Amino acid sequence: MQNQTILVLDFGGQYKELIASAVRELGVFSMIKPGSMPIEDIKALKPIGIILTGGPNSVYLNSSPKCDKALFELNIPVLGICYGMQLMCHILGGEVGSSIKGEYGKVLIKNESARNSKIMPSRDFIALMSHRDSVKKVPSGFDITAVTDDCIAAIENTDINLFGVQFHPETKDTSFGKEIFKNFVFDICKATGDYKLGDYLSEEIKNIREKVGNKKVLLALSGGVDSSVCAAILDKAIGKQLTCVFVDHGFMRKNEGDWIESIFKNYNFKFIRINAEDRFLKKLKDITCSEQKRKIVGQEFIKVFDEESKKVNAEFLGQGTIYPDVVESGGEDGKSAVIKAHHNVGGLPDDFDLNRLVEPLRGLFKNEVRALGKKLKLPKNLVHRQPFPGPGLSIRIMGEVTKEKLDVLRDVDAIFRQEVDKLTPGKKPSQYFAVLTNTKSVGVKGDARTYDFVVALRAVTTSDFMTCDYTRLDHKLLSAASKRITNEIASVSRVVFDITDKPPSTVEWE
Repeated sequence: MQNQTILVLDFGGQYKELIASAVRELGVFSMIKPGSMPIEDIKALKPIGIILTGGPNSVYLNSSPKCDKALFELNIPVLGICYGMQLMCHILGGEVGSSIKGEYGKVLIKNESARNSKIMPSRDFIALMSHRDSVKKVPSGFDITAVTDDCIAAIENTDINLFGVQFHPETKDTSFGKEIFKNFVFDICKATGDYKLGDYLSEEIKNIREKVGNKKVLLALSGGVDSSVCAAILDKAIGKQLTCVFVDHGFMRKNEGDWIESIFKNYNFKFIRINAEDRFLKKLKDITCSEQKRKIVGQEFIKVFDEESKKVNAEFLGQGTIYPDVVESGGEDGKSAVIKAHHNVGGLPDDFDLNRLVEPLRGLFKNEVRALGKKLKLPKNLVHRQPFPGPGLSIRIMGEVTKEKLDVLRDVDAIFRQEVDKLTPGKKPSQYFAVLTNTKSVGVKGDARTYDFVVALRAVTTSDFMTCDYTRLDHKLLSAASKRITNEIASVSRVVFDITDKPPSTVEWE
């Protein structure tokens, strides 16, 4: 795609994908590359602007990731965020050091020279901070445009279009964050907003046709948003060359397998359902570690697809992998921190015959995938379906997975979702589900002592699933769900509600 590009250079920042997504939402293409990217490679991409991400390191240590000083001499506007701002100052002759007091959470940002700033809002505002190191002295030629009670919060050198902010404008907890990105991208970088998902779709269909030729593709179809949109794109690109295989591993929610089959059996591509509950349960026997569960489920998926591919003579494996899957699994090069392994990321075994991948969504964020789903006229209840992990309920069961636990969790989850679904659409959480903990608790039912499962209910509100707040559900709703669960499910004695945000937790428990 020959779009104007904002290059996001990553130094280990947990919010790098939010930065790239924020730029794309403005209609400008962005891509994430390692902070160590050679200058010649950067020049070859011809970016109209560069954003340096945050990161967990201290710039003044020799072991910390750095960029070439020549980056700031390319006559390309640069915005440094958190570690990115500190790095800019450190390289250009400023001073960065550790502070006695760190800043974490929401902090008041005070403007120092609002009338002169090219990107900062013209008033004080609240922003998300997460740092202990801070800029002590700015490089020559830079102005301080904002401060907090404890640090320099924003700087700029308008003569050479270099800007820095200590806070995180990419998060929802920063007021005017979108305005800051808009000012940088359009006023400083002179973007025209030429990135459109319709163009992406056309280009991707063309790429798929060139890559696949007249060969056949086997798509791993889970019925989730990502794989469903992937199926629709592949259907447009290669039509009857596509076979979609839905592997029902037995870890789906109540009646979900039947619902998925009812939707996709009416499409033009060939749809195959494989009922494999016994097979997957056997593989997870005695397994308690969530990462092992994910890997085992992923490996078994591959084996099933390998078997099915031979039946239809497929040479490519289609997957609905999206960018956050890649990021959380360690990044494209596998060198970043692993938040949690995704079964569809990490490569294929050497002996796998179906070793060529088609992943049209790999560079997209969830909001972009949903937008494509609408363009492709997929059913609304599918496009807006809640995220559901590939290993399904197996990772919403703490400890070993058994048929008994699956049946209990399916019923608990169904009751909770039924109660939440009574809310009007605008008041519903972004995602809500139940977890079967690995704990049992004393209870009383019918004047008799019980010792049964403890279940946890989880509901979150988010715009991007990279950060989230727990949803403040009404206590009447929670009480109704708890009473139904303990009354209708004999093997549950206690219900708890998870009130943890992301971070520090993730949306899923494991």
